[in-house]
Parts: sequence; structure tokens; C-alpha cells
Amino acid sequence: MNEVKEMTKRPIPIDKEVAWDKTQTIMSKTDLYGTIEYANEVFVDVCGYEDYELMAQPHNIVRHPDMPKVVFKVLWENIQKGNQFHGIVKNLAKSGRYYWVITNFEYSRDENGDIVNYIARRKAVPQDVIAKHIEPLYKKLLQIEQVSGVGASEKYLIGFLEEQGLSYVDLITKLMVEDQKNQQLQQVSQTSVVGEIEEEEKKGFFSRFFGI
Repeated sequence: MNEVKEMTKRPIPIDKEVAWDKTQTIMSKTDLYGTIEYANEVFVDVCGYEDYELMAQPHNIVRHPDMPKVVFKVLWENIQKGNQFHGIVKNLAKSGRYYWVITNFEYSRDENGDIVNYIARRKAVPQDVIAKHIEPLYKKLLQIEQVSGVGASEKYLIGFLEEQGLSYVDLITKLMVEDQKNQQLQQVSQTSVVGEIEEEEKKGFFSRFFGI
């Protein structure tokens, strides 16, 4: 029992980003309670824990204290229902460094159609999306939580999303698609970019983004 506690001891965060190949995909598989059953080599390399340190541990072993709890509340409410969900999360490596990822979930079901495992793919998030949109929002939510609790931050998030007429997933999708469009606008003419982006949206942006 003491051995498990030692492995799950949280490192002290430092304001430095993990250096990793951001073209790679982090993968993990957990049970219904978020206990890690599988982590690919990219996950091991990025988070800094060995695979034997990750197995049978809660996935929040990499949770960063900068993350507002309400985001995980929204995440769990969606994946427990088997909804398509894409969340942007700041994670904490064993070294204390951070890394930002966007997650895509798949579900493993039994013969009765009940979910038995969560399979997550994670990729790097464009810096502009983090700096201009996600980080300011998450800092606000975290401040509210620290003063008034998760219920208050949830109400703020609901109001924020209602003002924009979007769900959380719609907001994330909008930010990611707009960032890709802006990147492409720097390379080719606006006319061809618009046509390409529209076509990608029809096919499903995240299916293309995660290569599934």
C-alpha cells in the first residue's frame, strides 16, 4: 500500500513545458473508474512515468493543479454517457513540467452494449488556442473555484457558453478549426483555404485531426 502511495505522490509543478514530438499521439486505456490499464510509449515518454508506474494508477496521476475541476466534471458527464467529447487539458509530468493536450474518446462495450473501457487519444494543442482562449478561460474558472467552489465555476462556464451559443465541445471544435484555417491562410490563397476547410468540416474535423 505504501508503494502505491509513493508512486502517486504529486510532483511540484514548474513553469516549463515538456519537450516532446507534437506530431505524435498519446494513447491510454482506462476502466470505468479512470484506472489506467494501458499506456503507449508516447504517453510514457511525455509524462515521464515508467509504464509500471502508470499501470493500475488513476489517470489523474497526471492532473495539473492549474486545471479547473469543472472541466473534468463536464468530461465525465459526457463520457459516462458515451458521448463524443473533445477536451483540452493541461497535464503534469513526473518532472513537474506541463504539457497541453486535446483528447478524443472511444468506447469499448460488452455484449450488452454497456461501456467497459475508455480509450483516449491525445494530441498537442496549437499554442494560439491555448494562449488566446483556453488559458484565460481556465484561469478564470480556477479563480472562481478557489473562492466560491465548483458549483459557481460551473454556472460561470454555462453562462460563458450560452453567451456564445455553443456547447463546450462546440467551442473546442470552433477554436481548433479556426486555428487550422488561420495556419493555412498563411500558406495559400484565402479562396482555396475556405474551400478546403469547408470540406474538412464536412468529413469531420477531429476524425482527420486524430487520424481515425
